[in-house]
Amino acid sequence: MPSQSEMPTDTVIERVQNFFLDNKRAILIGAAAAVAVGGATVYYASTSSERRRAGDPEKGEGKKDKKKGGKKKKSAKSTKDSPILEDKSAKIADETDDETLTAEAILAMPEEERTRIAKSFKEKGNKAYGERNFSVAERFYTRAIEVAPHGEPVFYSNRAACYVNLGRLEQALQDCDSALSLDRQYIKALNRRAGVAEKLQRYDQALRDFTATSILEKFSKQETVQAVERILKLYSAEKAKEILTTREPRLPSLTFISAYFAAFRPRPLPTLPENPTTGDETLLLALQALQAGDYHHAMSFVNEALDQGISWDAGKAEALNLRGTFKFVMSDVDGAKADFNESIALIPSYTQSIVKLASVHMEQGNPTLAFEHFEQAIAQNPNDPDIYYHRGQVLFIMNQFQEAADDYTKSMTLDDTFVFSHIQLAVAQYKADQIGKSMATFRRTLQAFPDRSEPLNYYGELLLDQQRPQEAIEKFDEAIAVEMTKSPTNVLPLVNKGLALFQWKQDIGAAERCCREALRLDSDCDAAAGTLAQLLLQQNKIPQAIEFLDKQVELARTEPELQAALQYKYATSAQMEFAREYPEVASQLSSIAQGLM
Repeated sequence: MPSQSEMPTDTVIERVQNFFLDNKRAILIGAAAAVAVGGATVYYASTSSERRRAGDPEKGEGKKDKKKGGKKKKSAKSTKDSPILEDKSAKIADETDDETLTAEAILAMPEEERTRIAKSFKEKGNKAYGERNFSVAERFYTRAIEVAPHGEPVFYSNRAACYVNLGRLEQALQDCDSALSLDRQYIKALNRRAGVAEKLQRYDQALRDFTATSILEKFSKQETVQAVERILKLYSAEKAKEILTTREPRLPSLTFISAYFAAFRPRPLPTLPENPTTGDETLLLALQALQAGDYHHAMSFVNEALDQGISWDAGKAEALNLRGTFKFVMSDVDGAKADFNESIALIPSYTQSIVKLASVHMEQGNPTLAFEHFEQAIAQNPNDPDIYYHRGQVLFIMNQFQEAADDYTKSMTLDDTFVFSHIQLAVAQYKADQIGKSMATFRRTLQAFPDRSEPLNYYGELLLDQQRPQEAIEKFDEAIAVEMTKSPTNVLPLVNKGLALFQWKQDIGAAERCCREALRLDSDCDAAAGTLAQLLLQQNKIPQAIEFLDKQVELARTEPELQAALQYKYATSAQMEFAREYPEVASQLSSIAQGLM
């Protein structure tokens, strides 16, 4: 798949993702705190803890806290009024007929009596709920709502629980809304509404409420945190499919596509037939544009060449290989597969098409077929070094580092002028814990390829992994200097330098400048956009962060990448919405953020 061959290793992308994961809660809470601090401070007099806890239907479900219940009874006996109120309300409930309690009779009652009767109906509802008689429980909670002189959120929340069990989900949502209009920090009602929204597959609503609950609980309950992560995955998966079905195919960033093509050894341009057709000449223009790094024209020309018609089989196989490659990097996996198969049918010995078809099968999660195609390629040309390099890439991704190193070595034996075989051998040795051997391989590679930035960049990554940031940044700077003389420019050393500066010195400003420079040189570099978004969140620059999160979504090539980008975006948006809805929690958010960093 593209990520296997776009660069010797995925370490840049991995480190960007790990950066987010390591700082995720602090980043997101910091984002919410920043928005909240920016607004007016609002004092909210929430209802008492007794109102939020007493008689919740969770108790009716058999999860009553016996220890707390015992304490409450003891407390009631020690007060003068509590036993009298409890006894009197029970007596009234026994003597009052549910059907005879008309609206006029209710309005004529003293407020204290209405409160007692409502509480009695609620207790009867709890009993029925505990017996799983949800219809009866719903009727009692409804009567409690009708009788109560003031809105009581627990009555609505309890009735919502009945509606959930009765399958009346829209009514459950309405009752949760009513409960939360009376007590905005009523966690059980928030959780219940989130659960109902999840059942209805309204993931944006579920994410909003689970996020609010998680923050109000100060991330103390793992179950809620896991609910947020679960909804993020469901929501992003749903939206990713929608986006991919409507989005127009586009070429990825210059950094990505140039690295992908560079992962295959360059070949001389083909010799045209004696009397070339227009399609033959257009194919030559496509291959010349490819050599010049002009990918848009290369793609346009190869499409034209195939439409115009190519006169000889080898040329058509070359054109199908090139068109299939463009389809592949644009995530049109099925289209790429068709072109590679047609290319191989024309010229069975065309090993590059066979190798790329192996990558397609890996993209589709079928390593068995991928390795069968590598064997097919070896049968056609056992001396093609690209076969062993790309098979090594697949083995590397499968964490079979020694086998990968053997293939990289075989590739180098056949052709030692290909820099990526040397780099990847060193990385495979490093992954296999052969640190000394790996560093020695890198030093030899640096001497053998003094004009290439890639060895400097990846050697810097290994130095950074060994907690040698100053030396790593020196290598990144050398790599940047080399790349500044080229076009297109590989901007990954700039992104690496930014991450290194942040991890080493917490110099967030310098890290941001590196990413912005990378995007100036390659506006479609997703690694730079994603890293910059996270750095901006660290600085509480929320609107700018959202801008780059949107860009990361736009640039995502594959469905997994798109899902990951959407998760970052939706998580941040949910935190921002919480901050707008609960500005009174701003000070708490700031303290939570500090505790998580």
